[in-house]
Amino acid sequence: MKSEDIVAAMDLGSNSFHMIVARITNKHVQILDRLREMVQLAAGLDERNWLSEVSQRRALDCLARFGQRLQHIAPQRLRIVGTNTLRQARNSAEFLKCAEELLGHNNIEIISGQEEARLIYLGVVHSVANIPGRRLVVDIGGGSTELIIGKKFETLQLNSLKMGCVNLSRTYFDDGRITDSRLLEAELHVQLKLEPVLEEYLEVGWDVVTGTSGSIKTIQDVLIREGWSRDSITLDGLSRLKAILLDAGHVAVIGNRWQMGIARSQVLPGGFIILQQLFEALRIQDMQVSEGALREGLIYDLLGRIHQEDVRNRTITTVIDRYYLDHAQSERVNLTAQNLLVQARIKWNLNGERFSQILEWAARLHEIGMLLNYSRHHKHGFYILQNANLPGFSQSDQALLAILIKNHRRSFRISTFAHLPGDVVSLQAQQLCMLLRLAVVLNRSRNRQLQPVPALLLKQKRVCLKFPIGWLETHPLTKVDLKVEARFLLKAGYRLNFS
Repeated sequence: MKSEDIVAAMDLGSNSFHMIVARITNKHVQILDRLREMVQLAAGLDERNWLSEVSQRRALDCLARFGQRLQHIAPQRLRIVGTNTLRQARNSAEFLKCAEELLGHNNIEIISGQEEARLIYLGVVHSVANIPGRRLVVDIGGGSTELIIGKKFETLQLNSLKMGCVNLSRTYFDDGRITDSRLLEAELHVQLKLEPVLEEYLEVGWDVVTGTSGSIKTIQDVLIREGWSRDSITLDGLSRLKAILLDAGHVAVIGNRWQMGIARSQVLPGGFIILQQLFEALRIQDMQVSEGALREGLIYDLLGRIHQEDVRNRTITTVIDRYYLDHAQSERVNLTAQNLLVQARIKWNLNGERFSQILEWAARLHEIGMLLNYSRHHKHGFYILQNANLPGFSQSDQALLAILIKNHRRSFRISTFAHLPGDVVSLQAQQLCMLLRLAVVLNRSRNRQLQPVPALLLKQKRVCLKFPIGWLETHPLTKVDLKVEARFLLKAGYRLNFS
């Protein structure tokens, strides 16, 4: 078995951490290993959304064990993502820094709720039999619940709701007691969360319902063990389970009855309430359960990237079409930016495909704000990209794209690069942005003819452009534009010379 055939994915969830290792042969995924630990990261969030040291240590201890399995896997064949709790935690950057040092992997991604939902759907549909109609996928995590409607491999409707088995159990069943009044309060909480999306989901409709996650699998196991179901979850089975929970009155009792670990029994009430309310609100009668989930989705998404079928490129193309961007101009700017990047790679330490990708995406989207207004289109573009749903993108890459667009013209504000999430440091982001700015200036005429790319000479914070002899004299407007750009860069501490 060749090492380049091996890929891995890790899901740092709010309730459990999961890892799978797989072998890729002829685009077929063969699972070699699965690891899972309930770390209940969401239980460590306080009312100010700070992760406690205890919960961080518990999570890092788990990652230390997982890390041994990653030692011989190339970084480009590994994806690690954090979900709801790490999205919420105000000190997640501190935790991620420790986690990356521990794992020897410097690109743990925090993904949005919608991206999490997309990846969950991808993992499920690759793990179950294909159907001609629509499928509703439900995933109940520790801190969020994802609802996705899709047909084959395309999503039609997706949402991530901020309710999960851990946070709901902590709120209403923290001491382990299960009563009628507590169940009612929890049910009303779930109903309020579902209310904004309920009508649109019922309107779209589906033919089959598939559930995934630890809570759903645990409930399925209980129903089968009690003889209330053969191989799925039914509304009748959930009604019987509710009666048993009330009769038991405490999570310790249900843990003993079904030989559950303490961690699982503590979050069962919250997971049960979410699932039961979903059944009633969405009029579900029967739910099949899938082994595939977020980590499997990560593997298939990674497989697409490896084989040049990156969903992020498709996303960029979709955005360009939606906002009626000038394809030809975007490609001219991208071509110039990439040529400048080739010259700057070694001096500015911008080696690696990721820098080229980010620069390309920024070049292709730099005019996205023009749909609203020309004079402030860099600021409008920043707002759009900061808030858009971009399938395939991590929060850190999306934030970096937005910052590059914001600074691609006019004032070059160094302060905006200071707190970028992810592993791209502020200086590298500034340097990418300067290449984008120069590419935009050099293509301002929107000339269809290929423009000469100047030689790029770099020394610390000095940038020098060398054009073919006499070229600037025959392009006086470009010369003026470069003078204006030099003033903007000088205010940011960079010196631009050209001749």
